[in-house]
Amino acid sequence: MYTISKTFSILAPISSLALGHASHLFAGSDDGSLRVYDLSTDKVVKAIRNLNGEVSSIICVKRTGSELRDAWVAHGSMISKFKLDSSKMIQMLDDALGTISVGETEDDLVNQVCSIPHLELSVRLTWLCRSKLSLNGNKSHLVFGLDSGIIGIIDLTSGSLIKLKQKHESICSSVQFIGDRAKELVSTGYDTSVRHIDFTKDELLSETKMDATLAEGGVSFSPPFIIAAAISPTGVLAVGTADGRLCIFFGGEKHPSKKKSKKWGGLNREEMLALKVAEGPIVALAFSQPNVVAVNAQSGAVVTYEPRILTISTMLGVIMQYELIYDSQANNGRAILKQLWQGNVTSIEKVNTILVDEKRIVVGGLKMDGKGVIEVWSWKQPEQQQEQDSLSGNGSAEQEQG
Repeated sequence: MYTISKTFSILAPISSLALGHASHLFAGSDDGSLRVYDLSTDKVVKAIRNLNGEVSSIICVKRTGSELRDAWVAHGSMISKFKLDSSKMIQMLDDALGTISVGETEDDLVNQVCSIPHLELSVRLTWLCRSKLSLNGNKSHLVFGLDSGIIGIIDLTSGSLIKLKQKHESICSSVQFIGDRAKELVSTGYDTSVRHIDFTKDELLSETKMDATLAEGGVSFSPPFIIAAAISPTGVLAVGTADGRLCIFFGGEKHPSKKKSKKWGGLNREEMLALKVAEGPIVALAFSQPNVVAVNAQSGAVVTYEPRILTISTMLGVIMQYELIYDSQANNGRAILKQLWQGNVTSIEKVNTILVDEKRIVVGGLKMDGKGVIEVWSWKQPEQQQEQDSLSGNGSAEQEQG
């Protein structure tokens, strides 16, 4: 189970989170500031101020010989790279190693970025950029989506910009490359569609749409806009909608025992699970795949496997974690969504972002007074929690207090 281990309060709402070194938490705010917390001491060890706008995304990049990661930071209409391992405690925009301007007005905002190996381009985009950016496996191309529905590709070698003819009819909310398929991407939009595209050919390979009718019966009162999406390293795609639906696509999952298929079948609806799991919008999704050691009940053999773990958060802070169970040859080919844990944020009025690894869930957003807050939820085995409760005067010790 997860319990809150730390809470940090900040003057401005939290808009983005990233983990650097195991003990370093990078937190961006909508006032153009970034803080690096050392979770072992709960202190701010580095900061960046007076950026061009809301820090909408942070990507940490390992620097040889340093525990402090470099950071690619999306702020307002710009993307900058900072070396945090410097003599300065607080850096400004002028201290950046390099900056890319990706918008011509202050309203041309970037949502999220993925790491870019070299800063060798200066591309100016004239559309509003809301969806997250993604870097392909070859680290050769960067993809982005815009409010106009346009999907764009930046060649990081030449700096050239390509606008695909394949586009969404409304806001492109997410666009990501698919694992080791360097030429293929999957995008989602407020037009309720999920699209699989080969960007080298500007070709739509497959597409599906979220239905207005719920699988459980009835009609949703909110349009099934796709707000959040995540893709696992093995090719499982998860999308969350404005009406609280969670859709899992298993068709493109890569298996060690199988050869890589010529075409990614991730949007095959015959291998899709769709359930309404929340009453409000699902605003964030994250996969984690810890190694689990188990004993086979029949043979007694010790085996290691990687369960598909998905953590989601609603806008109002209901956090749910699931194991995704699916084998096309078992359970009549039926997928199972097994809930592992559920919790509610305690001090966050509106969730903006979550971050998940094998040990913790980090949630960022704003409080009722409009200020920022971060909650760090740490994993504890049930026996660890019972021991802690006993030492703190809870659990079985409550009888003595009475």
